[in-house]
Amino acid sequence: MYNSSNAEAAFATPTANGAYFAVPNPAYFFLEDVSVDFDGLAALKSIHLEIQRGEIVFLTGASGAGKSTLLRLLAGEITPSSGRIMRPEQAFMARVFQDLRLIPGQTIAQNLALAFDPQIYQTKDDFQRDMHDLAQALGVADRLSTKIKHANGGLKQKVAIMRALLTKPDILLADEPTSSLDADSANQLFELLNLFNVRRQLTVVWASHNSDLVKKFSGRILHLENGRLVYAGHACFI
Repeated sequence: MYNSSNAEAAFATPTANGAYFAVPNPAYFFLEDVSVDFDGLAALKSIHLEIQRGEIVFLTGASGAGKSTLLRLLAGEITPSSGRIMRPEQAFMARVFQDLRLIPGQTIAQNLALAFDPQIYQTKDDFQRDMHDLAQALGVADRLSTKIKHANGGLKQKVAIMRALLTKPDILLADEPTSSLDADSANQLFELLNLFNVRRQLTVVWASHNSDLVKKFSGRILHLENGRLVYAGHACFI
Protein backbone atom coordinates (compact mmCIF):
# COMPACT_ATOMS: atom_id res chain seq x y z
CA MET A 1 0.00 0.00 0.00
CA TYR A 2 1.21 3.50 -0.85
CA ASN A 3 2.73 5.32 2.12
CA SER A 4 3.19 9.07 1.77
CA SER A 5 5.90 9.11 4.44
CA ASN A 6 8.36 7.40 2.11
CA ALA A 7 6.96 8.75 -1.13
CA GLU A 8 10.32 9.89 -2.48
CA ALA A 9 11.74 6.37 -2.23
CA ALA A 10 8.58 4.82 -3.65
CA PHE A 11 8.68 7.11 -6.68
CA ALA A 12 12.43 7.04 -7.34
CA THR A 13 12.28 5.94 -10.96
CA PRO A 14 14.90 5.67 -13.73
CA THR A 15 14.69 7.91 -16.77
CA ALA A 16 15.40 6.68 -20.29
CA ASN A 17 19.14 7.21 -19.75
CA GLY A 18 19.19 5.40 -16.39
CA ALA A 19 19.37 8.43 -14.10
CA TYR A 20 16.99 8.70 -11.15
CA PHE A 21 14.76 11.61 -10.31
CA ALA A 22 12.11 12.55 -7.77
CA VAL A 23 9.38 15.15 -7.70
CA PRO A 24 8.20 16.91 -4.51
CA ASN A 25 4.72 15.79 -3.42
CA PRO A 26 4.50 13.34 -6.30
CA ALA A 27 1.33 12.22 -8.04
CA TYR A 28 0.49 8.53 -8.23
CA PHE A 29 1.72 8.66 -11.83
CA PHE A 30 3.92 11.39 -13.26
CA LEU A 31 4.89 11.55 -16.95
CA GLU A 32 7.17 14.25 -18.31
CA ASP A 33 7.64 14.65 -22.07
CA VAL A 34 7.13 10.91 -22.61
CA SER A 35 7.22 9.40 -26.09
CA VAL A 36 6.93 5.75 -27.11
CA ASP A 37 8.10 4.45 -30.49
CA PHE A 38 7.56 1.00 -31.95
CA ASP A 39 9.89 0.19 -34.85
CA GLY A 40 10.23 3.84 -35.71
CA LEU A 41 6.50 4.58 -35.44
CA ALA A 42 5.41 7.03 -32.74
CA ALA A 43 2.64 5.55 -30.55
CA LEU A 44 2.83 8.34 -27.93
CA LYS A 45 4.28 11.80 -28.46
CA SER A 46 5.51 14.19 -25.75
CA ILE A 47 2.98 13.24 -23.09
CA HIS A 48 2.89 15.40 -19.94
CA LEU A 49 0.55 13.92 -17.34
CA GLU A 50 -0.14 13.52 -13.63
CA ILE A 51 -2.67 11.13 -12.10
CA GLN A 52 -3.42 11.53 -8.41
CA ARG A 53 -4.23 8.79 -5.94
CA GLY A 54 -8.00 8.20 -5.82
CA GLU A 55 -8.71 9.76 -9.22
CA ILE A 56 -11.06 8.31 -11.81
CA VAL A 57 -9.58 9.00 -15.23
CA PHE A 58 -11.03 8.15 -18.64
CA LEU A 59 -8.73 7.75 -21.64
CA THR A 60 -10.68 8.58 -24.78
CA GLY A 61 -9.83 8.66 -28.46
CA ALA A 62 -10.30 6.69 -31.65
CA SER A 63 -8.75 3.28 -32.22
CA GLY A 64 -5.01 3.73 -32.65
CA ALA A 65 -4.95 7.02 -30.73
CA GLY A 66 -2.57 5.57 -28.10
CA LYS A 67 -4.93 4.56 -25.28
CA SER A 68 -3.72 0.96 -24.93
CA THR A 69 -0.08 2.06 -25.22
CA LEU A 70 -0.57 4.57 -22.41
CA LEU A 71 -2.16 1.89 -20.21
CA ARG A 72 0.76 -0.46 -20.88
CA LEU A 73 3.14 2.35 -19.99
CA LEU A 74 1.33 3.03 -16.70
CA ALA A 75 1.37 -0.70 -15.92
CA GLY A 76 5.12 -0.88 -16.45
CA GLU A 77 4.85 -3.31 -19.37
CA ILE A 78 6.79 -0.95 -21.63
CA THR A 79 9.27 1.87 -21.02
CA PRO A 80 9.43 5.31 -22.67
CA SER A 81 11.58 5.81 -25.73
CA SER A 82 12.23 9.28 -24.32
CA GLY A 83 11.09 11.36 -21.36
CA ARG A 84 10.58 10.10 -17.82
CA ILE A 85 7.86 8.39 -15.83
CA MET A 86 7.18 7.67 -12.17
CA ARG A 87 4.91 4.89 -10.97
CA PRO A 88 3.86 4.03 -7.38
CA GLU A 89 6.02 1.00 -6.70
CA GLN A 90 4.24 0.18 -3.44
CA ALA A 91 0.73 0.19 -4.90
CA PHE A 92 -0.86 -2.94 -6.33
CA MET A 93 -2.25 -2.66 -9.88
CA ALA A 94 -4.91 -4.87 -11.43
CA ARG A 95 -5.54 -5.00 -15.17
CA VAL A 96 -8.57 -5.73 -17.31
CA PHE A 97 -7.30 -6.54 -20.79
CA GLN A 98 -9.16 -6.32 -24.08
CA ASP A 99 -8.72 -10.08 -24.55
CA LEU A 100 -9.99 -10.63 -20.94
CA ARG A 101 -7.69 -13.66 -20.34
CA LEU A 102 -10.37 -15.97 -18.98
CA ILE A 103 -10.27 -19.78 -19.06
CA PRO A 104 -13.06 -20.96 -21.42
CA GLY A 105 -13.43 -24.50 -20.02
CA GLN A 106 -13.90 -23.31 -16.44
CA THR A 107 -16.97 -21.84 -14.80
CA ILE A 108 -17.34 -18.21 -13.83
CA ALA A 109 -16.81 -19.15 -10.19
CA GLN A 110 -13.64 -21.08 -11.03
CA ASN A 111 -12.27 -18.13 -13.00
CA LEU A 112 -13.03 -15.80 -10.10
CA ALA A 113 -11.37 -18.20 -7.65
CA LEU A 114 -8.06 -17.50 -9.39
CA ALA A 115 -8.08 -14.12 -7.62
CA PHE A 116 -7.91 -15.70 -4.17
CA ASP A 117 -4.74 -14.81 -2.29
CA PRO A 118 -4.25 -15.79 1.38
CA GLN A 119 -2.20 -12.62 1.87
CA ILE A 120 -5.32 -10.59 0.98
CA TYR A 121 -8.07 -12.69 2.55
CA GLN A 122 -7.89 -14.23 5.99
CA THR A 123 -10.13 -17.13 4.97
CA LYS A 124 -11.70 -18.54 1.82
CA ASP A 125 -15.08 -17.75 3.35
CA ASP A 126 -14.13 -14.05 3.31
CA PHE A 127 -13.22 -14.36 -0.36
CA GLN A 128 -16.44 -16.19 -1.19
CA ARG A 129 -18.44 -13.49 0.57
CA ASP A 130 -16.79 -10.74 -1.48
CA MET A 131 -17.23 -12.78 -4.66
CA HIS A 132 -20.96 -13.24 -4.08
CA ASP A 133 -21.40 -9.57 -3.13
CA LEU A 134 -19.76 -8.50 -6.41
CA ALA A 135 -21.77 -11.04 -8.40
CA GLN A 136 -24.95 -9.69 -6.82
CA ALA A 137 -23.96 -6.10 -7.54
CA LEU A 138 -23.38 -6.86 -11.22
CA GLY A 139 -26.42 -9.10 -11.60
CA VAL A 140 -24.58 -12.37 -12.26
CA ALA A 141 -25.13 -14.22 -8.96
CA ASP A 142 -27.23 -16.85 -10.75
CA ARG A 143 -24.59 -17.42 -13.44
CA LEU A 144 -21.59 -18.49 -11.36
CA SER A 145 -21.85 -22.12 -12.53
CA THR A 146 -21.89 -21.07 -16.21
CA LYS A 147 -18.79 -22.03 -18.18
CA ILE A 148 -16.99 -19.11 -19.75
CA LYS A 149 -17.24 -20.70 -23.21
CA HIS A 150 -21.04 -20.44 -22.91
CA ALA A 151 -21.04 -16.80 -21.70
CA ASN A 152 -21.67 -13.84 -23.99
CA GLY A 153 -19.24 -10.96 -24.37
CA GLY A 154 -20.88 -8.74 -21.79
CA LEU A 155 -20.91 -11.45 -19.13
CA LYS A 156 -17.24 -12.22 -19.83
CA GLN A 157 -16.35 -8.57 -19.32
CA LYS A 158 -18.15 -8.52 -15.98
CA VAL A 159 -16.23 -11.62 -14.89
CA ALA A 160 -12.88 -10.04 -15.85
CA ILE A 161 -13.73 -6.88 -13.89
CA MET A 162 -14.93 -8.86 -10.87
CA ARG A 163 -11.74 -10.92 -10.88
CA ALA A 164 -9.64 -7.75 -10.92
CA LEU A 165 -11.61 -6.15 -8.07
CA LEU A 166 -11.34 -9.33 -5.96
CA THR A 167 -7.58 -8.74 -5.75
CA LYS A 168 -8.37 -5.54 -3.78
CA PRO A 169 -6.10 -3.37 -5.94
CA ASP A 170 -4.96 0.19 -5.26
CA ILE A 171 -5.13 0.91 -9.00
CA LEU A 172 -7.38 -0.55 -11.71
CA LEU A 173 -6.26 -0.18 -15.32
CA ALA A 174 -9.05 -1.19 -17.71
CA ASP A 175 -8.87 -1.33 -21.50
CA GLU A 176 -12.33 -0.92 -23.10
CA PRO A 177 -14.09 -2.66 -20.17
CA THR A 178 -17.61 -1.85 -21.44
CA SER A 179 -17.24 -2.57 -25.16
CA SER A 180 -19.69 -5.52 -24.98
CA LEU A 181 -21.99 -4.11 -22.30
CA ASP A 182 -25.35 -2.44 -22.85
CA ALA A 183 -25.93 1.03 -21.42
CA ASP A 184 -27.58 -0.22 -18.23
CA SER A 185 -24.76 -2.68 -17.50
CA ALA A 186 -22.14 -0.01 -18.21
CA ASN A 187 -23.85 2.35 -15.75
CA GLN A 188 -24.06 -0.47 -13.20
CA LEU A 189 -20.34 -1.15 -13.59
CA PHE A 190 -19.37 2.47 -13.18
CA GLU A 191 -21.50 2.82 -10.06
CA LEU A 192 -19.63 -0.16 -8.61
CA LEU A 193 -16.22 1.32 -9.49
CA ASN A 194 -17.30 4.65 -8.03
CA LEU A 195 -18.21 2.86 -4.78
CA PHE A 196 -14.75 1.25 -4.65
CA ASN A 197 -13.23 4.65 -5.39
CA VAL A 198 -15.08 6.29 -2.48
CA ARG A 199 -14.63 3.48 0.04
CA ARG A 200 -11.11 2.34 -0.79
CA GLN A 201 -9.63 5.28 -2.74
CA LEU A 202 -9.36 2.99 -5.73
CA THR A 203 -7.59 4.81 -8.57
CA VAL A 204 -9.26 3.96 -11.89
CA VAL A 205 -7.81 4.53 -15.36
CA TRP A 206 -10.41 3.42 -17.88
CA ALA A 207 -9.77 3.50 -21.66
CA SER A 208 -12.77 3.87 -23.93
CA HIS A 209 -13.42 5.05 -27.47
CA ASN A 210 -17.02 5.84 -26.45
CA SER A 211 -16.82 9.48 -25.38
CA ASP A 212 -20.62 9.73 -25.20
CA LEU A 213 -20.63 7.06 -22.51
CA VAL A 214 -17.93 8.58 -20.30
CA LYS A 215 -19.56 12.02 -20.48
CA LYS A 216 -22.29 10.62 -18.22
CA PHE A 217 -19.84 9.95 -15.39
CA SER A 218 -17.81 12.11 -13.05
CA GLY A 219 -14.08 11.92 -13.58
CA ARG A 220 -11.30 13.50 -15.58
CA ILE A 221 -11.01 12.88 -19.31
CA LEU A 222 -7.68 12.55 -21.10
CA HIS A 223 -8.33 12.67 -24.84
CA LEU A 224 -5.70 11.30 -27.24
CA GLU A 225 -5.35 11.91 -30.95
CA ASN A 226 -2.58 10.27 -32.99
CA GLY A 227 -0.50 9.64 -29.88
CA ARG A 228 -0.81 13.16 -28.50
CA LEU A 229 -2.67 14.26 -25.38
CA VAL A 230 -4.88 17.02 -26.77
CA TYR A 231 -7.28 17.53 -23.87
CA ALA A 232 -7.25 16.97 -20.11
CA GLY A 233 -10.27 18.09 -18.13
CA HIS A 234 -13.95 17.53 -17.49
CA ALA A 235 -16.33 15.84 -19.91
CA CYS A 236 -18.56 18.86 -20.36
CA PHE A 237 -15.88 20.65 -22.40
CA ILE A 238 -15.36 17.84 -24.95
